[in-house]
Amino acid sequence: MERILIQATILADRQKVWDYYTLPEHITKWNFATDDWQCPMASNDMRVGGKYSARMEAKDGSFGFDFEGIYDEIKIGEKFTYTLGDGRKVTVAFQDLGDTTDVTINFDPESENSIDLQREGWQAILNNFKKYVES
Repeated sequence: MERILIQATILADRQKVWDYYTLPEHITKWNFATDDWQCPMASNDMRVGGKYSARMEAKDGSFGFDFEGIYDEIKIGEKFTYTLGDGRKVTVAFQDLGDTTDVTINFDPESENSIDLQREGWQAILNNFKKYVES
Protein backbone atom coordinates (compact mmCIF):
# COMPACT_ATOMS: atom_id res chain seq x y z
CA MET A 1 0.00 0.00 0.00
CA GLU A 2 1.16 3.51 -0.83
CA ARG A 3 2.53 5.63 2.02
CA ILE A 4 1.16 9.10 2.70
CA LEU A 5 3.51 12.11 2.65
CA ILE A 6 2.89 15.51 4.24
CA GLN A 7 5.24 18.45 4.62
CA ALA A 8 5.63 21.94 6.09
CA THR A 9 8.38 24.55 5.98
CA ILE A 10 8.66 26.27 9.35
CA LEU A 11 10.23 29.66 10.01
CA ALA A 12 12.53 28.52 12.84
CA ASP A 13 15.87 26.78 13.26
CA ARG A 14 15.99 22.99 13.36
CA GLN A 15 16.78 22.75 17.10
CA LYS A 16 13.67 24.76 18.06
CA VAL A 17 11.50 22.77 15.62
CA TRP A 18 12.84 19.45 16.97
CA ASP A 19 12.27 20.52 20.60
CA TYR A 20 8.74 21.79 19.98
CA TYR A 21 7.89 18.58 18.12
CA THR A 22 9.28 16.17 20.72
CA LEU A 23 8.89 17.76 24.18
CA PRO A 24 5.56 16.90 25.91
CA GLU A 25 5.06 20.44 27.26
CA HIS A 26 4.94 21.64 23.64
CA ILE A 27 3.14 18.62 22.10
CA THR A 28 0.02 19.35 24.19
CA LYS A 29 -0.15 22.87 22.70
CA TRP A 30 -0.33 21.86 18.99
CA ASN A 31 -1.22 18.17 18.57
CA PHE A 32 -4.79 18.51 17.22
CA ALA A 33 -6.30 19.22 13.80
CA THR A 34 -9.01 21.75 14.71
CA ASP A 35 -9.75 24.20 17.51
CA ASP A 36 -12.57 22.03 18.88
CA TRP A 37 -10.00 19.32 19.73
CA GLN A 38 -7.24 19.25 22.34
CA CYS A 39 -4.25 17.22 23.48
CA PRO A 40 -4.50 17.31 27.28
CA MET A 41 -1.68 14.81 27.92
CA ALA A 42 1.50 13.70 26.18
CA SER A 43 4.56 11.68 27.19
CA ASN A 44 7.65 10.91 25.17
CA ASP A 45 10.39 8.42 26.10
CA MET A 46 12.61 9.34 23.15
CA ARG A 47 14.89 6.33 22.80
CA VAL A 48 14.82 3.22 20.62
CA GLY A 49 12.17 0.99 22.23
CA GLY A 50 10.74 4.00 24.10
CA LYS A 51 7.07 4.96 23.90
CA TYR A 52 5.39 8.08 22.57
CA SER A 53 1.85 8.71 23.77
CA ALA A 54 -0.58 11.58 23.25
CA ARG A 55 -4.20 11.84 24.34
CA MET A 56 -6.34 13.44 21.64
CA GLU A 57 -9.93 14.35 22.40
CA ALA A 58 -12.82 16.60 21.46
CA LYS A 59 -13.12 19.56 23.85
CA ASP A 60 -16.79 18.70 24.42
CA GLY A 61 -15.78 15.22 25.64
CA SER A 62 -17.74 13.43 22.89
CA PHE A 63 -14.77 11.45 21.57
CA GLY A 64 -11.12 10.78 22.32
CA PHE A 65 -8.30 8.34 21.79
CA ASP A 66 -4.70 7.66 22.73
CA PHE A 67 -2.19 7.94 19.89
CA GLU A 68 0.81 5.76 20.73
CA GLY A 69 3.95 4.49 19.07
CA ILE A 70 7.23 2.74 19.90
CA TYR A 71 10.46 4.23 18.53
CA ASP A 72 12.41 2.11 16.02
CA GLU A 73 15.11 4.60 15.01
CA ILE A 74 16.20 8.02 16.26
CA LYS A 75 18.80 10.41 14.83
CA ILE A 76 18.62 13.36 17.24
CA GLY A 77 17.75 16.59 15.47
CA GLU A 78 17.34 14.84 12.11
CA LYS A 79 14.67 12.15 12.04
CA PHE A 80 12.88 9.37 13.87
CA THR A 81 10.73 6.38 13.01
CA TYR A 82 8.10 4.73 15.18
CA THR A 83 5.59 1.90 14.91
CA LEU A 84 1.95 2.43 15.88
CA GLY A 85 -0.02 -0.15 17.85
CA ASP A 86 -1.56 -1.53 14.65
CA GLY A 87 1.87 -2.06 13.05
CA ARG A 88 1.88 1.00 10.79
CA LYS A 89 5.19 2.87 10.44
CA VAL A 90 5.70 6.64 10.69
CA THR A 91 8.87 8.57 9.78
CA VAL A 92 9.37 12.23 10.73
CA ALA A 93 12.35 14.09 9.19
CA PHE A 94 13.73 17.57 9.92
CA GLN A 95 15.84 19.26 7.22
CA ASP A 96 17.84 22.35 8.20
CA LEU A 97 17.41 25.05 5.54
CA GLY A 98 19.12 27.86 7.48
CA ASP A 99 16.38 30.24 8.66
CA THR A 100 13.73 27.60 8.08
CA THR A 101 13.26 23.89 8.75
CA ASP A 102 11.49 21.47 6.46
CA VAL A 103 9.41 18.86 8.34
CA THR A 104 8.37 15.81 6.33
CA ILE A 105 6.12 13.05 7.68
CA ASN A 106 5.72 9.78 5.80
CA PHE A 107 3.27 7.20 7.15
CA ASP A 108 1.45 3.99 6.32
CA PRO A 109 -2.29 4.58 5.89
CA GLU A 110 -4.93 2.77 7.92
CA SER A 111 -7.87 1.06 6.22
CA GLU A 112 -10.87 2.76 7.88
CA ASN A 113 -10.58 6.23 6.33
CA SER A 114 -9.77 7.41 2.80
CA ILE A 115 -6.19 8.33 1.88
CA ASP A 116 -7.31 11.93 1.29
CA LEU A 117 -8.99 12.18 4.70
CA GLN A 118 -5.90 10.80 6.44
CA ARG A 119 -3.60 13.16 4.51
CA GLU A 120 -5.84 16.15 5.31
CA GLY A 121 -6.04 15.27 9.02
CA TRP A 122 -2.30 14.77 9.49
CA GLN A 123 -1.55 17.89 7.40
CA ALA A 124 -3.96 19.93 9.56
CA ILE A 125 -2.05 18.83 12.69
CA LEU A 126 1.29 19.67 11.04
CA ASN A 127 -0.09 23.08 9.99
CA ASN A 128 -1.16 23.67 13.60
CA PHE A 129 2.38 22.74 14.70
CA LYS A 130 3.82 25.27 12.21
CA LYS A 131 1.47 27.97 13.55
CA TYR A 132 2.49 27.16 17.16
CA VAL A 133 6.25 27.23 16.46
CA GLU A 134 6.06 30.48 14.48
CA SER A 135 3.82 32.35 16.96
